[in-house]
Amino acid sequence: MAGEARAMMRHHPHPGKLDPGALARMEEARRQTRHQLDLIERQIVRAMTAAMPALRDRRQRSCRDRSPDPAAFMRRYREILSAITAERQPEIDALSRKLPGQDQAIEHWRRRLLSAQSAA
Repeated sequence: MAGEARAMMRHHPHPGKLDPGALARMEEARRQTRHQLDLIERQIVRAMTAAMPALRDRRQRSCRDRSPDPAAFMRRYREILSAITAERQPEIDALSRKLPGQDQAIEHWRRRLLSAQSAA
């Protein structure tokens, strides 16, 4: 179920007691995971922005005597985007798989804290 919640309980000196700081640490870990995904996305956008002039120049050189072919331009754009994304895909996949587990662990911990508060 919530691997991080179990890990927090396993490393907590008193597993029967709730560690109020655990939720904050779990939320911070989730923010860091989301931040890493956002950072990768920005890096891909930057790489594509840097590739745009080369795409335009190539299109202009090959189309001097005829009108530009937008389909060819888009095909080349998609090829480059695919290549850049493929380089980072293992990282993206790992982080994307991590987020739902973190969300589940945070929700589990919140429920435990609420039930402990209502029992007190």
